[in-house]
This record gives sequence, C-alpha cells and structure tokens, in this order.
Amino acid sequence: MPEDLKPDSNFYIGLCMAGAVSAGAYTAGVLDYLFEALEEWQKRKDAKVPGTPMHNVVIPVIGGASAGGMTGIIAASAINNPMVHINEPSSKLLAEHPENKLYHCWVDLLSEDMFTLLLDTSDIKKSDITSLLNSSFIDKIAENVLIADKQNWKETPAFISKNLKVFTTLTNLRGFGYNIAFNTGESFGKYYMNMHNDYACFILEDNDAKGWIPLDFKNEVNTSIARDAAMATGAFPVGLKSRKLVRESKYINESPWCQEVTKNFPIHEQTYESLNIDGGVINNEPFEKVRDVLIDKSKQKDEADYQDFNKFTSTVLMIDPFPSEKPKDFIPDQQLFKVMLSTLDTFFDQMRAKPVQLTDALDTSKAGQFLIAPTRKITINGEVKSLAGDTAIACGSLNGFGGFVNKEFRVHDYFLGRFNCEMFLRNYFTIPAEAVENNEIFKNGYAEVDKELFKGKSNTYQIIPIFKPEPAEHYFPIPVFSSGTNWPVINEKQVQRYKGKVKKRVQAFFMNAAELKGINKLLLWIGTRILLNRQVTKFVMNKITGALKDHHLIK
Repeated sequence: MPEDLKPDSNFYIGLCMAGAVSAGAYTAGVLDYLFEALEEWQKRKDAKVPGTPMHNVVIPVIGGASAGGMTGIIAASAINNPMVHINEPSSKLLAEHPENKLYHCWVDLLSEDMFTLLLDTSDIKKSDITSLLNSSFIDKIAENVLIADKQNWKETPAFISKNLKVFTTLTNLRGFGYNIAFNTGESFGKYYMNMHNDYACFILEDNDAKGWIPLDFKNEVNTSIARDAAMATGAFPVGLKSRKLVRESKYINESPWCQEVTKNFPIHEQTYESLNIDGGVINNEPFEKVRDVLIDKSKQKDEADYQDFNKFTSTVLMIDPFPSEKPKDFIPDQQLFKVMLSTLDTFFDQMRAKPVQLTDALDTSKAGQFLIAPTRKITINGEVKSLAGDTAIACGSLNGFGGFVNKEFRVHDYFLGRFNCEMFLRNYFTIPAEAVENNEIFKNGYAEVDKELFKGKSNTYQIIPIFKPEPAEHYFPIPVFSSGTNWPVINEKQVQRYKGKVKKRVQAFFMNAAELKGINKLLLWIGTRILLNRQVTKFVMNKITGALKDHHLIK
C-alpha cells in the first residue's frame, strides 16, 4: 500500500552506509538482497496473498560516506528502472551484469583488472600531480551510472518514499568560516575558525524542502551535482584525486546541519565552490544524521519512544563493511614515526566522535539502530575460523583497495553481502514477541498471520518478512572461485606482474613533481632510476603482497 494512504501504518527505515573503498561491492550485495526482499513482500501484499504480513516498511532516507555515499546516489538513480537481482553467479563467474546497476558499478567496474588502470600514468602532468593513483576510472563510471533509462521508467516502489532524501558526507577543505568575539583592549577582538564537516543533500520529487537540492534523474535536474558529490565523498585522501563541488549557496545556508555556522555567518555569493576529500575522514558513519531525517518523517521525537520496541516507528539500519573494533592496548612509544601515526589516528578519531550520551552508547537494547557487517567462516591451514569485519571480506585488504587487484574479490564480497543480509533479515532484524502485541504497527501487520513462519532468533519476529523456506544448516551461497574453494585466492605471480607498472608510475611521479631542466632533470632521472625508484617500488610491492598474505588471499 502506498505510504501516503495509511501513514500511521508505516514503519520507517533509514539506511546509513559507511565508507568502504572497493568493499562497496559488499554494500552493493546487501542492498541488492534488501531490495529483492522488499519487492517480493510488496508483490504479495498487492496480490493479497493469504498469510502475508500487511504492515508497511518505507525508506525515506539513504545517507552515507565515501563508497557508502556513492552507493546511496547510485541506488537513488536505479529505483525507477527495472533491476534484475543477481542472486547467483552465471556460468561464467566473471561475466558482467549491466542489468543490475549496483553490481555493474561495484563488481564489474571498468575492467577485471582495475589495478592496471590505477597505475596508469596518463594522468600525471608536469607539476600537476593530483593523486598517488590514477582516478580517471571514477569519472568514467560516474558519467555513465547516473544516466536514467527513460524508456523503461517505472513508478517509485511503495517501499521507497517518493520524496526520498539522499545525502553524502564531505570533508570540505575550504570550509565554512565563522568567528568568536572576545573582549579585548587591542584591535583584534575576534577568533577566526572554519568548520569542514559538510554534506551534499538531495531530495527526489520535492522542490520545497529547505536545505535539500531537488534531484530528478528522469529530467536530468541537478544530476551533474549529484555525480560530482558522489565523486567528492569518495575522494580517498592523497590516494585518489580531490574533487570540486559547486552548489547554490542557499542549500548550504538552509541546511539544518550547517546552520550552527551559517545562521550567523551565511554564504553571501550565489554559488559556493568547495574542494573536497573523502567524506569518511570526518564522518564515516553518519547514522545521527539519518536519525534526524527519521525524526522529521515519523514525528517521533522522544528518544525513549524510538528506542523502545513497544513504541518505535522507525530505525536506522547501518551497513558497514569495516565496523569499528575495540582498540588495542595503547603503547606510549615516543619514537618519531610511531608518534606521527598515532597523531593521525587521534585526528581521525576525534573528528569522527559522535555527539551521543555515553549512557545511550552503552545500552545494547536500543530498538533505534541495527547493523549489518561482514561475517563468514573460512578454512585456514585446515582449521575453520569465524571471521568478522574487514577480515571477512576479500576487499578488506590494503585498507579497502584490495578489491581492485582481482575481480574475484569483488564477486565474493557482493555475494557475501547478499548472504549476510538474508541471515540478518531472517534472524536479527526483528522485534520481540511481546512487543508485536504492544506495537500497533506490527500488531496490525501480523493480525491473522501465522507469525511462526516469520520467526527470528530468541523468540522474535521479522520486521521485513522473508518468504523463502528456512535454508539448510550449511547453507552458504558463495561461488566457487579459481582457487577451488569459496574463498578467492590468487597466485603471487598475479601480483608481481604489477611491479613494472608500479615502477613506471613511481618514476613518472618523481620526474613530474617539480619543474626541472637540463642537468637537474638528468640528475633526478638518474637518481630515480638507480635509487629512489627501486626502493619505493620494492616498498610498494612488499606492502601489496604482505597485505594480501595477511588477508589469506595469496598462495
């Protein structure tokens, strides 16, 4: 049933997708299964199939950072076009699937071998080096992905709000200036500062929401801004090219998330141009902003209500391929390079700190937030081990860049994302049995339905019903890879073939880093060829092979 017919029966889910680099393939798999499950449920409700739970689930907001923000914009561009869900690999494991935009963007990319594109030197120009790796592939993907299929346009699914809000976090290097006044006997009475935490916010089919840029893929309204925002939030610092974003200033001035500055220090020029790097640097899991939108949509402002299973009408569903882990014991090592690394970690930790009450953070019974993260079992040296987080995904090596080394890694993570989502919806994205009787949405939804068919773990019932029969005990729908197992492993020779390309890029980097002529240029060429190039290349190759070995991805 469309969301506007029975608003009181709606349960709202806000999607929050964390940064992931190439592990966006995992997030894509999770979303693909989630949308498939919602479509199947909607078909049964529309056909009035007996025994179908009749409550409504509606997604009014998708927010994310880095690869998560990019995936959110991709998903928004796909909801009005047919999408064939890739629920099993084709006979050719590495076949492309343009019929599924999520798969095509994150698994197919532009090539099976993306690392060669990243090492290509065509982007390096004299005194104009923009990143350690060639980022031009991102432009090509972004240019194609946001093109809508106007000939096969379909109505927005009932489980997606027609006024869907989509946002990405940005680390804005220009920032928003403000000052603090101080009493002083001197002429300097102001303390000048900048806020660099920024958001690119879009809304579908609505021109009146203050602070949200209207986005219409069918008529190509502001799609170029959405494209630039997607590239900006994914601009991994130093590794990938920084990105410019131009917006009308009113959308920043009116944004509730920027008004702590812009209310008193508005941007006066008509358009505002920012230079941005990865949105995950400052806010990699913007679940608190997703909650803001849910509060506005559900009108349930009291935290005691939306964190109570008996009363809640919305929840945040976070998809995080790299969930945070308990920090290791801190060693107070004063060695310079150790202090430098600790300093960077401190900056990032402090910038990402969330403004939540510690008492709330410690409460595990909260109904207002759920998390999907990678989990799987793998056989290592004959021993079966349970893995979680970045160690459970093949793209988790090399700080998330590992998926660019081999397409099989991305295929694995996509199907693991689908599997994890299925198990999560079946067993853990649930409401306690007693709350079903107290919460009006689920009490009405499950009326005259055999709830036992939709039972989760520990006497709970599914929020999104899954209609496929309960799978067998050892159900694990992950393909068999060239390794002969369901965990992709490559030969070290496949990595060593990059040595020449790394060497070429390192030399091009040094030779073009400064304007040199004559004997100075010759001396630099000799130095890079004999010493620097060799040492840097060796260092890079050792890092790549070491990271893949640590991740059990290399023979």
